[in-house]
Amino acid sequence: MTNSQLRIEISSRDDFWRKAVLVEWEHQQPERKLIVEPEGTYLIEADWLADLERIAGDCLSQIVIAPLNPSRRSWFRRFIPAEFNRG
Repeated sequence: MTNSQLRIEISSRDDFWRKAVLVEWEHQQPERKLIVEPEGTYLIEADWLADLERIAGDCLSQIVIAPLNPSRRSWFRRFIPAEFNRG
């Protein structure tokens, strides 16, 4: 991850809306490729954030800046009941 990149998560009602964000992003911004990470996060260029937030809003979703240390979040999720752990 470079200084110009952000690690983000797509927070949606369900998997359908999360995928809708990705489909719309690919349709509207074909030259801007999201880098998928194993933790379910994405790396983006910082200057893409406003465009991605707009697209997410259109798909009933939100973009959340992910923590720098994703393993810490997964550790905490072990203690949170599944109904509150939708990411």
